[in-house]
Amino acid sequence: MSSARPSRRDKLLANLDVAKLQGLEIGALGKPLVRPAEGAVIFVDYADTATLREKHKNDSNVVAADIVQVDAVWGSQTLQQCIGGQRQIDYVLASHVIEHVPDLIAWLAEIRAILKPTGAVRLAIPDRRYTFDFLRPESRIYDVLDAYVRGARAPLPRAILELNNLARAVDCREAWDGALDVPRLRPLGNPGEGIAQARDTLANGTYYDTHCWVFTPVSFAELCAAMAELGFLDLACDFYFETPRNELEFFVGMAPGVSRDAIVASWRAMRDSLLASRTYQKAPPGAWRRLASLALLRKPLWRLRAAIGNIRASLRDRGARRQRGA
Repeated sequence: MSSARPSRRDKLLANLDVAKLQGLEIGALGKPLVRPAEGAVIFVDYADTATLREKHKNDSNVVAADIVQVDAVWGSQTLQQCIGGQRQIDYVLASHVIEHVPDLIAWLAEIRAILKPTGAVRLAIPDRRYTFDFLRPESRIYDVLDAYVRGARAPLPRAILELNNLARAVDCREAWDGALDVPRLRPLGNPGEGIAQARDTLANGTYYDTHCWVFTPVSFAELCAAMAELGFLDLACDFYFETPRNELEFFVGMAPGVSRDAIVASWRAMRDSLLASRTYQKAPPGAWRRLASLALLRKPLWRLRAAIGNIRASLRDRGARRQRGA
């Protein structure tokens, strides 16, 4: 028997006979997990193919010419509406998509609405501890409920501000080894630009692509359990693969649940299993937490205060010019 580790594709397509099923992939861009030659698949994204190719033409991480032909644009319409009528799907795939969606509850509910009773959802999710979200706090149920109550269609100002203040260049292997020099991590965002973007999205609904949600495998399980307990999630944990050492993503399989209690229990079982795992990194080694706290309290807030001061000075200058011109 082979002892080779399953590939990420194997993990996401586990137990799916894609040649015989109707699938749907969200946000495939140029690297679809299932191609039309392998099985029936609908490609869904937030924009059409031409728009996506134009947006990514200078993106070193995406080959614009390889971007798939988008079959349905999921925006103002529900997912059910954009794929047509009462169509039902066998499986839904989304790799590094869930963290971008403005309203987590509505997104998962719309996916559930198109699934057959025997359907499956497969997600690849970045693990905060090994990505540029390293300093960001994990999303809480109240953050999720706030976005749901607002009916968020674009990332909320809080997420935009947080990303611009706390995103850092992180080496995945160093993060695993607890070897990051946290206070010296290179900032990736711009606090002043974050404030301008937050104001714009609040006033005009402008969409700025942002990691709206921040997870670890344990926090994701706890968040799903909380949503299910409140009656906002009808998908149970089917299986999961924890984040492999020196990698930055974990994988979750979801399926329609038989009852609220069973769904809640499935997510709590995932959490408990992770906490009991010998390979799951419960806390990074060394003084990570202390250093992260110092970084959160010092440099980002100093940068934010400086940015606010600059904006206030600009507004005062603008007001003075208007008075002189009056």
